[in-house]
Amino acid sequence: EMDDEDCERRRMECLDEMSNLEKQFTDLKDQLYKERLSQVDAKLQEVIAGKAPEYLEPLAALQENMQIRTKVAGIYRELCLESVKNKYECEIQASRQHCESEKLLLYDTVQSELEEKIRRLEEDRHSIDITSELWNDELQSRKKRKDPFSPDKKKPVFSLTFPRPYIVYMLQDLDILEDWTTIRKAMATLGPHRVKPEPPVKLEKHLHSARSEEGRLYYDGEWYGRGQTIYIDKKDECPTSAIITTINHDEVWFKRPDGSKSKLYISQLQKGKYSIKHNHN
Repeated sequence: EMDDEDCERRRMECLDEMSNLEKQFTDLKDQLYKERLSQVDAKLQEVIAGKAPEYLEPLAALQENMQIRTKVAGIYRELCLESVKNKYECEIQASRQHCESEKLLLYDTVQSELEEKIRRLEEDRHSIDITSELWNDELQSRKKRKDPFSPDKKKPVFSLTFPRPYIVYMLQDLDILEDWTTIRKAMATLGPHRVKPEPPVKLEKHLHSARSEEGRLYYDGEWYGRGQTIYIDKKDECPTSAIITTINHDEVWFKRPDGSKSKLYISQLQKGKYSIKHNHN
């Protein structure tokens, strides 16, 4: 057993020992911090100088990756340029071919139109009674070359074989002839003996009023809807019972007791071929 003095002394010794340990721990911690700081500073200086292996190895990998990607990008660039060049050449070739085909088509079209025009004019010249002086003057004016320095002289007033007053035509002679030929053809084709009067349209009178509105049927003052039971009556036949299944714009579908389905046109109800009424049973 220890008395109070021994306990106090022992407590003081423990406190002194703890303070010494804490001081030693603090000193060791400061020393370790300084050593780690000096190591980090040394590594930083090596990195700045480009001599640290931790920096050189990833840098070499990055440079190798950069070279590979640069090479791939160059190859892709060449391929893109070659593709664009091929597309450009294809577009030029397609444009030339399209131009040549359009030229041939235009040439054939103009040639066929001119041949048809010549043939038609030749037929009109031999079939229609018209003064040939216009044709001769037109052909002679085409054969002669006009002097570009001479003033353009207008022809005198031209008149077809009509009495006075004369009509001054501002069109070319060939255009006048074509118009006159078209008029003569139309007069010969659409003469009064060719026109037939159209017979009057007979309007059929409806005996009953029937129409469909919003899925319902209106017939002779009564409304009929889907699912209702009705009697269908036809001349010279016995009335039959049926159930309305569908009402459309111009027809009514119904189902008979035997399961068969049929339809009635609203126009048949209007004309009286069929008649219907409610079945209240």
